[in-house]
Amino acid sequence: MALILLSLLSVIAAQQAPVDLAVVDGAIGPMSARFIEEAIAGSERDGAQLLIIELDTPGGLDVAMRDIIKKIFESDVPVCVYVSPPGARAASAGVFITMAAHVAAMAPGTNLGAAHPVMIGGEADEELAKKITNDAAAYIKGIAEKRGRNSEWADASVRESASITGEDAVRQNVVDLVASSLDELLRLLDGREVDVDGRTVVLKTAGAPVNRIEMGFRDRLLSRISDPNVAYILMLLGIFGLFFELQSPGTILPGVVGVICLVLAFFAFQTLPINYAGLILIVFGVILFVLESQITSYGLLTVGGVISMLLGSFMLVRVTPPVWKISWKVIIPSVVVTALFFLFAIGMAIRAQRRKPTTGMKGIIGEIGVA
Repeated sequence: MALILLSLLSVIAAQQAPVDLAVVDGAIGPMSARFIEEAIAGSERDGAQLLIIELDTPGGLDVAMRDIIKKIFESDVPVCVYVSPPGARAASAGVFITMAAHVAAMAPGTNLGAAHPVMIGGEADEELAKKITNDAAAYIKGIAEKRGRNSEWADASVRESASITGEDAVRQNVVDLVASSLDELLRLLDGREVDVDGRTVVLKTAGAPVNRIEMGFRDRLLSRISDPNVAYILMLLGIFGLFFELQSPGTILPGVVGVICLVLAFFAFQTLPINYAGLILIVFGVILFVLESQITSYGLLTVGGVISMLLGSFMLVRVTPPVWKISWKVIIPSVVVTALFFLFAIGMAIRAQRRKPTTGMKGIIGEIGVA
């Protein structure tokens, strides 16, 4: 009898629809939006009964956030956003995404909130800041009302940067439940009714197989390249490579590496809010370094190049959140190395040009001949 019961349970488990798990750890940007979009599409295609997005984010870009929310609203598979592991947070854009999920859950020791919009390019004037805040507040209130959650707290998270812990979030109807682990989350979700675009879906998650959705190698690579610090370094390496190739035509390798680095850098710039005035200042700084070898400026062009590169580097990415800024710990060493590189390379080139030829007709000028 026991063997028959065990066999029946095994058959039921085998027939139970799987639960998909996608982990998003870091800033919300174009690549994370693409990853979540593909995860939702994959869950729909494979017949998963639920997609769990394990979220730990300081926030991110508004456009990427709205793309994610649209995909969650359009999903035929219920989506559960789980702020985890303990110590994680869903701040800024993460609040909107959590509130938009069919089921919102948090691990103990996590927090949710501080969704006040941060202006691109720094501080906006008072009237514009008010418009942006009102737009964000209306958006998150609409999300909360759609999901039957606390719209007053949602409004406060935008206007007052309110934050909340998991236990308080459940008490105030901000999220649905607190679970200390994925297994506990699946147990608590079992039997829960979820409204998916007007139809009721009953979750059967206890003991369900969990399929972990991994970001592909290409997306991981592109996500890494899209880091502002990496994109900035790639741009400088590209400039170095092209400079070497122009100074020594036919070397090939520096030119190839330089072009690849520049292409990757400009790909990253397409996914970032780039300030092209900053990019122009960086290029202008490089031009000043090159001109230093042609014009007697007593170091003025070098100083100008350093200042231009510093200003351009700090202006390059038009966002205030530190997660999207190029770190000054990257900028300052990069500018110093760039200045020294060009001064050294140009100095070597000048000395080579001034050196007396040792071959050809010019090489025998001044030599003593024997008749």
